[in-house]
Amino acid sequence: MNKEFIKIANCSGFYGDKLSAAKDLVEGGPIDVLTGDYLAELTMAILFSQKMQRGEDKGYVGTFLKQINDIAKSCKEKNIKIVSNAGGLNPKSMADEIEKILRDQSVDMKVAYIDGDDLMSRIPDLTESGETFKNIDKNVKLDDCGHSPLTANAYLGAWGIKEALDNGADIVVCPRVTDAAVVIGPAAWKFNWARDNYDALAGALAAGHIIECGCQATGGNYAFFKEVKSFDNVGYPITEIYEDGSFYITKHQNTGGLVSKGTVTAQLLYEISSPAYVNPDVIAHFDTLKIEEIEEDKVFVSGCRGSSPPKKHKVCINLASGFRNGMEVILTGLDIEDKAKVFTDALFNSVGGKDHFDEVSIQLHRTDKENPLTNEEAMASLLISVKSKDQNLVGRLFSAKIIELALANIPGFFAQGGVKSSGPVVLYWPALVDSKYIKEKVHIDGKEIEVLPTSQLELDEIYYQKDPVKVKKIKIEDERDIYFGDIYGTRSGDKGGCANLGIWAKNSNAFGFLHNFLTVEKLKELLPDLKDFKIERYELSNINSLNFYIHDILQDGVSSNDRKDAQAKSLGEYLRAKKIKVPQSIIGEL
Repeated sequence: MNKEFIKIANCSGFYGDKLSAAKDLVEGGPIDVLTGDYLAELTMAILFSQKMQRGEDKGYVGTFLKQINDIAKSCKEKNIKIVSNAGGLNPKSMADEIEKILRDQSVDMKVAYIDGDDLMSRIPDLTESGETFKNIDKNVKLDDCGHSPLTANAYLGAWGIKEALDNGADIVVCPRVTDAAVVIGPAAWKFNWARDNYDALAGALAAGHIIECGCQATGGNYAFFKEVKSFDNVGYPITEIYEDGSFYITKHQNTGGLVSKGTVTAQLLYEISSPAYVNPDVIAHFDTLKIEEIEEDKVFVSGCRGSSPPKKHKVCINLASGFRNGMEVILTGLDIEDKAKVFTDALFNSVGGKDHFDEVSIQLHRTDKENPLTNEEAMASLLISVKSKDQNLVGRLFSAKIIELALANIPGFFAQGGVKSSGPVVLYWPALVDSKYIKEKVHIDGKEIEVLPTSQLELDEIYYQKDPVKVKKIKIEDERDIYFGDIYGTRSGDKGGCANLGIWAKNSNAFGFLHNFLTVEKLKELLPDLKDFKIERYELSNINSLNFYIHDILQDGVSSNDRKDAQAKSLGEYLRAKKIKVPQSIIGEL
């Protein structure tokens, strides 16, 4: 291991990512730590379902075991540590399974697992102690939501991981830790950072946030995708973190993709709200850091300032909210709106009316064109979705009633299948709990080591106030119509029931125009379907960026909403498709 830095690679951005990525990273070049992030909010509900169906010993990410099987010997030979949140709802069982694999391969590696995140059984006692688990987006108490919790997991931090590594662990199996914790922990272990070394910790948090989504930092989902030379065998991200918290982002040589100032900026903006990015170990101020392109596929990030962590832990609660069904019906040709009414009236009359359901969503998307040149250009989509606590009401019978109309209703009828997967609806309920109730436990060598949150250690409070950044004022003259995406990049995504839309400019002049031009009001004018949502604008002038946080656009999370793009991944590209007037002086620079 290099004395100056620790080299951490991430092989997974979600449950279902490329299976061979772990082996590719281990064998593709030198690394010190292999991490994997598998847990989104919805993933916890999926793992709960697996645990209920397959047994109490399940509830972890099974594909991670296949990766361990592939890389254990190589990691032992190369002294590579492995840290992952694949333990999900059952880190102990996953650790047991890993130890079986190691025994079968005669590989001597020490396995540790962490727990203490699961609050399900403690909710009644915590509620009695005054914890309301109020939804941080909707300001509603858990007791008033009308639904039953399925899972409740606090987002743990990095210090349990450091403790496991301090005790000689080679593989650390984590439960619901924050996405960046799997990076912060090894960095804190390498440099033996103090709990209040907030600037260094903030840098590691930024590094972890950038690499947590895998290839999104190396050219994947990148707005200026034409800059990426090859999407074949896109390299997964690697960070080299130094003792002061500064770091490089890179990837293995001879891999596809791209690491650039743009790809790193895009991922830094992903799934954030305020530039003060909150973690149970530190608050990182993303509006203080600097991003520099050093050489091909290597970017340096420095200067991220940090503050004391909050005194509350975020909790991911998933609620059972009944069942759903739906279908996309294709309407073709003339009289589209009349056809939609005739079809929906007949459908709901056949099932006893809309009032039988807890929720009905009917969306007509006019993708049809006048005087179409192809059959497809004559088509519009009618999306029908229903929800109910009565599974029978939204089960096969509802699907059958749609199909019964195939030969008995509008001309040209055909359907595309389900709008969303039929079955249970899971509501995401983000809440906070006092950190004094969080008791993180590390299990290693038959020992159980308790790790307290930083906020419970009575350290001095430190809060960094950023220096104001002066934004250039751009003279508005000689304007020309262009597409927003001709000069601005975007990255959007889901934050529970909310969404974020990050936008960056390639230089300070382009940002100067963007800063004054793209107000919340202007965004709603460009994207009129956002007009009814509360939107907050945040400025990251240090990286020529803005971030818009759109409340409640995704209802109660991925599983619950009826949007065609349930995770708001395409929202940024929607904005980039809009035409705007921009001064010729800016266009000429790009």
